[in-house]
This record gives sequence, structure tokens and C-alpha cells, in this order.
Amino acid sequence: MKKLVISTGAGMSAESGIATFRDAGGLWEKYPVMDVASADGFARNPALIHRFYNERRHDLVKAQPNAGHRAIVELEKHFQVYVITQNVDDLHERAGSRNVLHLHGELMKVRALDDESRVYSLPQALEGSEDPLSTTVDTVIQGHHVRPHIVFFQEAVPNFEPAVQLVEEADIFVVIGTSLNVYPAAALLHYVRRGVPVYYIDPNPASVPANVHVIRAGASEGMAELSRILLQNP
Repeated sequence: MKKLVISTGAGMSAESGIATFRDAGGLWEKYPVMDVASADGFARNPALIHRFYNERRHDLVKAQPNAGHRAIVELEKHFQVYVITQNVDDLHERAGSRNVLHLHGELMKVRALDDESRVYSLPQALEGSEDPLSTTVDTVIQGHHVRPHIVFFQEAVPNFEPAVQLVEEADIFVVIGTSLNVYPAAALLHYVRRGVPVYYIDPNPASVPANVHVIRAGASEGMAELSRILLQNP
């Protein structure tokens, strides 16, 4: 089977009702980004960051994977599918995708402040508590104070190198729902081997090289079109 590598951004989950950050009306218009998504912000006001991600978790559990997520899963019948996502939601996994690499962390997880290798899944880690989706500066799990398992601005992206390796091995590369302005994720396009087909799905696509096949559509409509193309030319 050919290796199909798909890189997804906020537009992938927008149809599921997950608020984007950068678009008009997005979260960054409501919350100063460096207050709720930076290492300095966490050092300055950790309580605010805990509240911010608690809200995001409660929003996420109400959301469902959309047709775009499900179409990616369907392609696993025909390709070795690997998803690299900038999104911190778990909608790819809930749709059934088996190989998902999160670049920017995972919303439904927290990790120990004193040992980043200790990662805990919510709500399981807080089962029995009044609100197992929420943490505070005082939350202790297995003897450790915790923080959101999110890659903040000003922090390294530990999964970038594994993502690069996947892209370098891709037989087909697809980008869905991203402005291509967020680095280092946007740089993945530069690691595609010469001659490998590249597809870009977005209703308002950024400027891309001429060899990139642009599908001007949202995630669900775009994935339906991509599936038709790929299955006609397996």
C-alpha cells in the first residue's frame, strides 16, 4: 500500500464546532494569545491557563468528528494513512484514525510539572472527582502537580522530527485546513520528496507552489473530492 500522509490544521475540526484560533471571531480575539498559550503566560498566571483549557475540554466533549474525519478513516482501507495534526482535540482518534501524531499536544491529557514523561489522560486520571475534565494549580495526580499537555508558544515542538520523517516517506501528501502560517508545521511541505503528489484542501487557500493540487473547499467537501481523485488513481 502507498503511504498517505495527511497534515491537518484548525479547519479540519471547524465543521465539528471547534473554535479556531486565528480566523475572524476566533479564540485569539477573545483571549490574548500570550496570556493563555505561552510559557511566559503559564509562569505568570497558571490559574488562567488551567481555566482556559478546562473550557476547551468541556467544549470538545460536546463535539463530534465530521465527515472529513471519517473520510480519512475510510482511506485506511486503501492506503497506509498517517495523520499529523496541529489540532489538540481528539476527533481524529474518535473517528477511528489509527496513526495520529499530535504536533501541539493533546487537550484531553495533562502532564506532571516535574516530569514531562508522566502524561495522564482525562477524565480517567480524575475519575471520581466532581469535574474530571478540569484541573487547577492545586490538582495532584499520582503525587504530581500537573499542567495542560499542550505545546505552548516559546516551547519546542518535540514531535516535529517524527513528523518530518513521515513526510519524507510519503507517497502522497495532503494538507487540510491550515493557513500555512504556523511554524514549524507549515515547513512540512518542504520535506516532500520530488515527484510526490501534494494536495491542499482549504476554503481560503494560501499561496502554494504550482505543483500543489488545490481543492478550494472545507474539510468534509474537500475530503470527498480528494477521495474520488485518489481512488480513481490508486
